[in-house]
Amino acid sequence: FKSLKKKTLEEAILRPFGEIAGALLERNYIVANDAYLKTAIGNAAWPIGVTMVGIHARTGREKLFAHNVAHVLNDEVQRKYLQAIKRLMTFAQRHFPTDPSKSVEYNA
Repeated sequence: FKSLKKKTLEEAILRPFGEIAGALLERNYIVANDAYLKTAIGNAAWPIGVTMVGIHARTGREKLFAHNVAHVLNDEVQRKYLQAIKRLMTFAQRHFPTDPSKSVEYNA
């Protein structure tokens, strides 16, 4: 958490953390979880299966490449931040319950 103290945390990770924190304060754990997942894995298509069949390219093939991939997990420090945020999200939901429509199901 040295980069937080030095105020050198990357914008790509800082903005989603603010969104997650805001949702947690409102006890809207579904919104917080959605923001967490978007930060962790992004919106990139997952290259599962065959991308080329015959002479025609697969529909949406251009979505499979690097510019759509969440690079947050490539950095060890940012990965640890995400892990800590997920633990805080789980802790908050267990200790500050809310309406079930705003909760993420977990096996406690």
